[in-house]
Amino acid sequence: MGWLTGSLGRVARGIAIVWTVLRHGLDELVLTSFNRPTLHLLARVLFFGRRTDAPRGQRLREALEQLGPIFVKFGQVLSTRRDLLPADIADELARLQDRVPPFPSEIAIASIERAFKRPLNEIFVSFEHTPVASASIAQVHFATLRDSSGRLRDVAVKVLRPNMLPAIDKDLSLMRMMAGWVEWLSADGKRLKPREVVAEFDKYLHDELDLIHEAASAAQLRRNMAGLDLVLIPEMFWDYCHTDVMVMERMRGVPISQVQRLRDAGVDIRKLARDGVTLFFTQVFRDGFFHADMHPGNIQVSLDPATFGRYISLDFGIVGTLTEVDKDYLAQNFIAFFRRDYKRVAQLHIESGWVPTNTRVDELESAIRTVCEPYFDRPLKEISLGMVLLRLFQTSRRFHVEIQPQLVLLQKTLLNIEGLGRELDPELDLWRTAKPFLEKWMQDQVGPQRLLEQFKAEAPRYAQLLPELPRLLHDYLSRTHGGDQRALLELLREQKRTNKLLQSLVYGGMGFVLGLVVMVFVVRMTVH
Repeated sequence: MGWLTGSLGRVARGIAIVWTVLRHGLDELVLTSFNRPTLHLLARVLFFGRRTDAPRGQRLREALEQLGPIFVKFGQVLSTRRDLLPADIADELARLQDRVPPFPSEIAIASIERAFKRPLNEIFVSFEHTPVASASIAQVHFATLRDSSGRLRDVAVKVLRPNMLPAIDKDLSLMRMMAGWVEWLSADGKRLKPREVVAEFDKYLHDELDLIHEAASAAQLRRNMAGLDLVLIPEMFWDYCHTDVMVMERMRGVPISQVQRLRDAGVDIRKLARDGVTLFFTQVFRDGFFHADMHPGNIQVSLDPATFGRYISLDFGIVGTLTEVDKDYLAQNFIAFFRRDYKRVAQLHIESGWVPTNTRVDELESAIRTVCEPYFDRPLKEISLGMVLLRLFQTSRRFHVEIQPQLVLLQKTLLNIEGLGRELDPELDLWRTAKPFLEKWMQDQVGPQRLLEQFKAEAPRYAQLLPELPRLLHDYLSRTHGGDQRALLELLREQKRTNKLLQSLVYGGMGFVLGLVVMVFVVRMTVH
């Protein structure tokens, strides 16, 4: 019976989705790439006389808003895939905001009490029933609690919307089904990769549904940014964090969008813009761990005298990560761009395997130069990173460049940074601000200090493996056929004779490094 009820529910939801699609005239948007004449005829018969005056992007955005929070979030994620969407649709989807009606505070309180198995008045000294913010996944209430030392702390309580997981799984199941239809029916189905987009959305959304995951991401960013003095990230109260509820330090600041208010308070707006670029490149290239949802609603500026002019970051449901290989590749690309070395950019694309190995370097170099050259030495007000990216994506399709999923969030964040910089200081030269940072980062990656750190990190492992070399070599050679046993025994004896010497060298090197560290420490202590 439950199976039947669930099936009927999915059918009803499917009908509601189809009706919304037809009502907003999205059949035209979908059917334009279909090469099935019968579908076009059916659409004309069913939808005769319907007005579709609004632009297609606007109609798509309004349909997603009507379908509910999950589809709003899907539209937001989809807006980051400018490699897959026409520019007008991507721009319209980027306007989707997490401004959805709040759910009743009684439901939020019930979720909190269920999570911590205590009445609300035993958890918080005070609790504001009216939410301060409401988004597609959760809403936030202000409260006061007494911490373990007895101090009263002002906190923000983030509560997940009720019954989100079943609703999400049901809608995702329908999305996967529709993606399959689009891939089968559309002439551009393979290029658009609809199933890949839905899978990407599935991952982001399930990460956001676990508030413990978000709290851990916030804690990591707070630790990474601790010594930078450019951004404030709320402290997590781990005793009050649950998959459905997250309690964090309450942050007080002015929304970044209120630029005039910040100017009136004496904030250096140009410095704020430069600091935003520094934050982005530090998180991406130094840490490989970055806030990937940096729209204005998630950024404030502190006016507190102790932290005046610093950024305040909020909402850590979406973070991006990069491997060392990704960071190195991106840094080399950025530096090559800044130096206008388009040949190196083309070579990097071929070396990385992003384009077929038979691609002509000179042709790819010429295409990249055509896209990027017009934008150098211009202030940000005259540059659209979105347009640059769009043209690069058009070029990438021509050269069959493989889109890298791990860089989608980076692209989204870069567009957020562009919007932020344009709002704060249209005269900001993004290229010149970022170039010194990246060059220093590259020097740190290949310099002697980096080599010393790698040696210190790997030396214990080498010392552990060294005594095992004779046995490993014996096992390997004994499995070979037709080998000279006498030569093997002589080789093993020689290895044993040199083994102690090598160990001494390794441990001696470790001792030398340790000695240097101790010496530097003593000198610093003496000086200070």
